[in-house]
Amino acid sequence: MVKVVLSENFSVLADGCRELELPVDNYRDVIAELVARWPQLTPLLERSSVAIDGLIYQDAMYEPLQSDSEIFFMPRIEGG
Repeated sequence: MVKVVLSENFSVLADGCRELELPVDNYRDVIAELVARWPQLTPLLERSSVAIDGLIYQDAMYEPLQSDSEIFFMPRIEGG
């Protein structure tokens, strides 16, 4: 099971959920599962970065996952 951790601004829209485990094989399935449970997360997920097993991605849509992967969602850091 993949462990998903939501930062506080995500958990506010996810009924207070901070962590969950999902039986998924890839990042696209994580997004689909989160949107199915909490459609209101869609705008945040579209503007977020994600850390998968310690590596930060701006776009991880095609990243495969291991059965023990950990995913952390966070706001993107933008610079000028």
